[in-house]
Amino acid sequence: MRVLFLFLLTSLVLFSNTLPTKIASNLGVVWGMTFLDENRMLITFKEGKISLLDLKLKTITNINNVPKVFNKGQAGLLDIQNKNGWIYLTYAKNINGKAATTIARAKLKNDSLVSFEELLVSKSISSTNAHFGSRITFDESGHLFFSIGDRGVRENGQNLETHSGSILRLNLDGTVPKDNPFMNNPKALNEIYSYGHRNPQGIFYDKESKKLYAIEHGPRGGDEINLIEKGSNYGWAIVSKGKEYWNMSYVGMYRTNKEYVDAIKVFTPSIAPSSLIVYSGKKYKSLKGNLLSGALKLRHLNSIVLNSNGKVIKEYRLLEDLNERIRNVIESPVGEIYISTDSGNIYLVNINESNQNRD
Repeated sequence: MRVLFLFLLTSLVLFSNTLPTKIASNLGVVWGMTFLDENRMLITFKEGKISLLDLKLKTITNINNVPKVFNKGQAGLLDIQNKNGWIYLTYAKNINGKAATTIARAKLKNDSLVSFEELLVSKSISSTNAHFGSRITFDESGHLFFSIGDRGVRENGQNLETHSGSILRLNLDGTVPKDNPFMNNPKALNEIYSYGHRNPQGIFYDKESKKLYAIEHGPRGGDEINLIEKGSNYGWAIVSKGKEYWNMSYVGMYRTNKEYVDAIKVFTPSIAPSSLIVYSGKKYKSLKGNLLSGALKLRHLNSIVLNSNGKVIKEYRLLEDLNERIRNVIESPVGEIYISTDSGNIYLVNINESNQNRD
């Protein structure tokens, strides 16, 4: 069903060095977004709905044949990505009253999902409804990556016999790449690419630098951006800069340890990050190569500047005056930046580059 919805293209409000334009409102929690072309994007709603938002025609259309999802706690319909004519989805699937992070793909035809394929129902069931991840990204070699949180069980981060607390790598058809790091390990799952993660809700492969980045929630403090390397262990919950929720003691035995990979950026206090992109620089040259992430708790668009060696040299916090939980950030094919918020809004973000020097 095609319904006309409100575009607020004239209400520009200055928030420090950004000009957000509200594109749509009262949508519900828009968890994932992906462009089909310059003017059309698919959006996912946590409760289990997908819609097609047409920026040119100013319409929104509900998509049919969406898989049923387990919508409880942090579970639900999560990320969506368009790749080579396939629509890839991550969501929580109901398995005998509990939920497992699942990845699937389908084709889009006549406002319906067709040729639906479940690629992996992960081994990640727990007794909690927390820490599902999950974002999707692709490299240039025919692989997809997606993230799964520790499912609220800290020990899962160091357990290679569960998919929880890991970033997984598959071929685009769901098969397992023969060079995955744990293929010959009888005590590890073949799909695991890296582990020791708490709840990575952002992941992005930068084709220019050929680097894979992830951003994850820490506990009370200790949110992390990590450069993901094949087979590496990022330490959760043995290594953390976050503290317990019930007292002031740190989580884990170590703040850093040479046996585990350190984050390239730690946020203390927590910003509660959700989603991640490396901006291409197509429209805003000053942001080229910056890591952009939404912040849920501290309610801003986070911008991290890296030097030529990939080291963090500066942080910007944009859209703080918007005072909304930013759930997702994406880049359009022409370099426009869009965000979604838990208030049910989608914004086009216009950057004032005069405030974005990189020294």
